[in-house]
Amino acid sequence: MTGFIARRVFRAGSAPALFWQRQRCFSQLAEKVYQKNDAVLTPELPPFDYSPPPYTGPTAAEILAKRKEYLSPSLLHFYKSPLNVVDGRRQYLFDENGRRYLDAFGGIATVCCGHCHPDVVDAIVNQTKRLQHSTVLYLNNAIADFAEALASKFPGNLKVVFFTNSGTEANELAILIAKLYTGCHDIISLRNSYHGNAAATMGATAQSIWKFNVVQTGVHHVVNPDPYRGVFGSDGEKYARDVQDVINFGTSGNVAAFISEAIQGVGGIVELAPGYLPAAYESVKKAGGLCIADEVQSGFGRTGSHFWGFETQGVVPDIVTMAKGIGNGIPLGAVVTTPEIAEVLTRRSYFNTFGGNPVCTAAGLAVLKVIEKEKLQENAFVVGTYLKEKLSALKDKHELIGDVRGRGMMLGVELVTDRQLKTPAKAEILHVMDQMKELGVLIGKGGYYGNVFRITPPLCFTKQDADFLVDAMDLTISRV
Repeated sequence: MTGFIARRVFRAGSAPALFWQRQRCFSQLAEKVYQKNDAVLTPELPPFDYSPPPYTGPTAAEILAKRKEYLSPSLLHFYKSPLNVVDGRRQYLFDENGRRYLDAFGGIATVCCGHCHPDVVDAIVNQTKRLQHSTVLYLNNAIADFAEALASKFPGNLKVVFFTNSGTEANELAILIAKLYTGCHDIISLRNSYHGNAAATMGATAQSIWKFNVVQTGVHHVVNPDPYRGVFGSDGEKYARDVQDVINFGTSGNVAAFISEAIQGVGGIVELAPGYLPAAYESVKKAGGLCIADEVQSGFGRTGSHFWGFETQGVVPDIVTMAKGIGNGIPLGAVVTTPEIAEVLTRRSYFNTFGGNPVCTAAGLAVLKVIEKEKLQENAFVVGTYLKEKLSALKDKHELIGDVRGRGMMLGVELVTDRQLKTPAKAEILHVMDQMKELGVLIGKGGYYGNVFRITPPLCFTKQDADFLVDAMDLTISRV
């Protein structure tokens, strides 16, 4: 650039002294421009007042070698060079070299309070020191206190809690309860949904990539109310007609349950079209079925506008399932229903050895207190809205971004190579994801085609974090 500027000055017939003076001025100007561009091209992480202690454990390569030899080959990992995460604080993670990364995935929408939140850690440690495990056959205040606090977060008569170890277990139990209560066996779920990887939940899941070739009966998958790829756009009531059609033509006229997420997580952060759940619930209830809300990913204030995802559609389900954010990383899940419906489990013995473990439930109670004390739901709304607006502006800039959706701290960015045809950008997203990691941003990926960024960070995410994420995505996409 400076050579070009010098030639321009020389051709203007300037004196040598003036020439070199102007060249120095233009060189300084060029340097400032480059510095400014570099600042834009290489965004810096927001400042943070924590540095992890030195890591002395095995390297990423050593861990990967053991993983390949001793762990199931079904286990996947992100990135060409897998990341060895050894430390975490708040919304940040640290690798074996002490490098800091912005965690925009939150352990798959699991870390809601932030990594290693001191209040949650203290609850876990203190309970572990006192009593690590007994059994629910004995009394313990940890499980009772948490059940009471959790029940207070629900509308209506949803106040009976059964604890599990995971979201899959919670959904399995919910489906079992619905079948027992109604005396029916037909389950209705949405296409593109994900509810778990056990028997009934795999049947309810409606993506072939998550379903093994085993017998799955009694499940009907209705048209997904997807505002971006769906045939009816954002008209939820039109999609809901398929629920009634399936009841009329695919069942005896009576069903056990309808199960759905309010925002499909694994499916690519698909927020159901407005008005869908009220219409679908009406058809299901007329057919004698129960309505199950899967809140495994969208619960605990993640949507920002509400504590539970189903509240965004103005409905009250019969059964609610949850996991992930309930324990900030502790293996914990739960089913919440009404006293009348819960009574069906007394017909036989139903038991879970670790469900309601005192350490896990102590952690769960601490999580609820932190969400309230630090106003994390409100933060999810404010920062999530800000981030979505910035991502939408990025969509206007880059043709590769086909859609920006979701709410709060549950956002999706779908990449396509052709906006009209909505052709999934499968290869491009892998490249962008890898390069964002190199810049210091960890982000999730999902959707049936694997072309949707899943942004589900800890709810303590800040606007500065949002700026950094968007700048990193902007830079990386601009280089594709």
